[in-house]
Amino acid sequence: MLDPRTLRLSTLSENTAKWLWVLGEWGWSMLVEADGFNLLFDAGLRVSATYNAAAMGIDLSKVDKMALSHGHVDHTGGLRDVLEMMKTTVGHSNFLEPQRREIEVIAHPDVWGPKYIKHFDPAYSYRGMPFVREELEERQGARFVESREPVWITEDIVWSGEVPMKNDYEKIAPICFLKVGGGRYSDGDATFIPDPLNDDASLYLKTELGLIIILGCAHRGMMNIVHHAQEVTGIEKIHMIVGGTHLVSASDYQMESTIAELKRLKVEKVGVSHCTGLASAAKLSAALGPDTFFHNNAGHVITFP
Repeated sequence: MLDPRTLRLSTLSENTAKWLWVLGEWGWSMLVEADGFNLLFDAGLRVSATYNAAAMGIDLSKVDKMALSHGHVDHTGGLRDVLEMMKTTVGHSNFLEPQRREIEVIAHPDVWGPKYIKHFDPAYSYRGMPFVREELEERQGARFVESREPVWITEDIVWSGEVPMKNDYEKIAPICFLKVGGGRYSDGDATFIPDPLNDDASLYLKTELGLIIILGCAHRGMMNIVHHAQEVTGIEKIHMIVGGTHLVSASDYQMESTIAELKRLKVEKVGVSHCTGLASAAKLSAALGPDTFFHNNAGHVITFP
């Protein structure tokens, strides 16, 4: 079990900023520091993760591994810049080329899928990974480790892998699609099918306080993720859930069911970010109270007594 006093969670990218000197940008990235091990979870949309890391005094070259929650661009768009910041330089001469170390990146194989979003516009908008694998591996030093099953990163930190959808109130948002057929740069002759978001993954941390669950976007449902965490780790007590909850367009039934289950499980802390939505955040705040609920913004650092 992790000693919570060794644990530090720093939000590098989120829609809103906690402080004037950090950048708010649609997306998500969190640095997990646990007992001397540093894990970066997601990379944000564009520049926020690297900008905010510098503003917060965080050295990304000390990151040991990365993990991705899924392939949407607001979680992967900053990946090239983040990997660039992880390089190590040999010597002090300007004539020496920087030597890149290999960075392991844990991800579901579907992160590379042709992911699209369709709101009210007649056209489908590409929202998938903006890079090709070869570029990130050959130029930025990434080494992708793909899995559909949980991956134990340390003895106490596990990347969830695929999350089963078991309840009747959490559904994949109907705006998410995969493109089938057509060219890489053309939608001609293509069809679009619902994206099951099988790649939607989270992190589970085993601590002496109970489980800490770090969500990426929770496309497959926050409570489905919580129940999966309990099954994978064998730990029932949930100390904290933090990250994107994807409650932005939740029905009344989903909100009522989610709140009831959070209370039944006696979750001690719920920190919402990114795709929660202000209306849903307000409902959670009113139902859970200030001792449990908090907004988790870019620049926010969570430590434990």
